[in-house]
Amino acid sequence: MRLTLRVWRQKNADAEGTMTTYEVDGVSPDMSFLDMLDTLNEELLLKGEDPVAFDHDCREGICGACSLVINGDAHGPERTTTCQLHMRSFQDGDTIDIEPWRAAAFPVVKDLVVDRSAFDRIIQAGGYITAPTGSAPEAHATPVPKPDAEFAFEHAECIGCGACVAACPNGAAMLFTSAKINHLNALPQGAPERETRVLDMVARMDDEGFGGCTLIGECATACPKGIPLTSITSMNKEWLRATRKVAGR
Repeated sequence: MRLTLRVWRQKNADAEGTMTTYEVDGVSPDMSFLDMLDTLNEELLLKGEDPVAFDHDCREGICGACSLVINGDAHGPERTTTCQLHMRSFQDGDTIDIEPWRAAAFPVVKDLVVDRSAFDRIIQAGGYITAPTGSAPEAHATPVPKPDAEFAFEHAECIGCGACVAACPNGAAMLFTSAKINHLNALPQGAPERETRVLDMVARMDDEGFGGCTLIGECATACPKGIPLTSITSMNKEWLRATRKVAGR
């Protein structure tokens, strides 16, 4: 396959970026999208040019590090992570636009790499249990009803890739935040800090500069792990419940 790549190049956070065109030949349909970028970078290095910076780690669809907007879609045309997207999803002669996540809360570091530490700060605001409990208890020491366990597991699948933010026209982080809140609040271990957790995490999300949610649904469509849009509804109910409890109503 021969492809034309239009790649966002930006030297650093303060520099202006631009789309740069490259031609790549000999791309196998069985390559992953990141393998194809590796091929491009090998060619750039041989020419003495700066390779394209992009995030990656496990390349198994688990870590959430790979974060690219491909032809306007977060992670590309398939509902999967970029590392699990294969070049068979494209045709010989295609032109492919490759950009970083576009959100004020995800500033570009270099080329296709963005700073997603805002997600870490949201979790730090309340996404853990602060009470010291000693060593970890036995797995079956605290009974968890099956519906609660399934609800928690469904939301714990979120890998924090940020596709929900990149896909949202408002740059909202509601799907990510709701997934983290719901999977902790659904379990008995998270119950003691249920109210403070949701209030603190939502407040931190707002402070980070993410946009407001208007329930358009693009976040759930782009999520490679299938976190449902109803996750946001559940979080909103938790937030209202906590707000009323704190207000004494």
